[in-house]
Amino acid sequence: MAINNSTTVVEFLLQRLSEDPGLQALFLTFFLLLYILALAGNTLIIIAISFNPRLHTPMYFFLANLALLDIVCTSTVLPKLLEGLVGKSSHISYEGCMTQLFFLTWVLGAELLLLTSMAYDRYVAICRPLHYSMLMSWPICVLLAGSVWVIGIANASVQTGLMVRLNFCGPKQISHFLCEVPTLLLLSCSPTTLNNIMIVIADAYFGVVNFLLTMISYSFIISSILRIRSAEGKKRAFSTCSAHLVVVTLYYSTVIYTYLQPGSGSSLENSKVVTLLYTGVSPTLNPIIYSLRNRDVKVALKTLFPCFH
Repeated sequence: MAINNSTTVVEFLLQRLSEDPGLQALFLTFFLLLYILALAGNTLIIIAISFNPRLHTPMYFFLANLALLDIVCTSTVLPKLLEGLVGKSSHISYEGCMTQLFFLTWVLGAELLLLTSMAYDRYVAICRPLHYSMLMSWPICVLLAGSVWVIGIANASVQTGLMVRLNFCGPKQISHFLCEVPTLLLLSCSPTTLNNIMIVIADAYFGVVNFLLTMISYSFIISSILRIRSAEGKKRAFSTCSAHLVVVTLYYSTVIYTYLQPGSGSSLENSKVVTLLYTGVSPTLNPIIYSLRNRDVKVALKTLFPCFH
């Protein structure tokens, strides 16, 4: 992607989590552990699903895609964060910043789309079980997953392309620990009207539309579960979607809090905490949630790795 020749800022300075050496050491240990757990947990999920034929179903196919997205998400944010905690300052080149912006925008949009696809899969499984093999055939699953990745890439390309056309004349201090669209727009000395319009469109589609579709799916799912007469039947039906519901609640609550809060100084600090939740903590918790609440995944992990017994 060509970079505008009139750009005068060749690097940005990311904000550090803390200037206190003691807290820096604490954060370094915590986020290094978080990154290792996220990589290990999501890699194990992918391996378990890939090598166990019993898990070659639409639900686990989407779960493997989610695990892959989580690996990309944490690898986009945490390594640079850890580098800033180790060094005396946290510089990032212009090209590095745009690269991080592209991958972060891609992954976050794709995850929202994927969670909607997973909710639809659970809706079909519980509300239309007799038509499940037809409505969730492998061609349809591949089409849904492929659309998630392609639409996410298209959105990231548009947002990053619009950012690259802007001029940054200084200052170069980003009021965040990562490169994201809103904080970079504050530093631009070019008109950002088109960028803001595209942000609103993207937020409406990825956030509002997908949230409503997910909620509609779960309203039908809950309604169907409540109509089941036996307690055992209700428990079995709920167990097939409880892990996904927990992940959806965790992810959307952090995203909604980030984008609906006012732009005050304290809320900007809170935004950094929430950003850490959905770029670091959530990808680490997802494999734990799915493995602890899913017997098939636990059995697959125990079969592949006897040490899990």
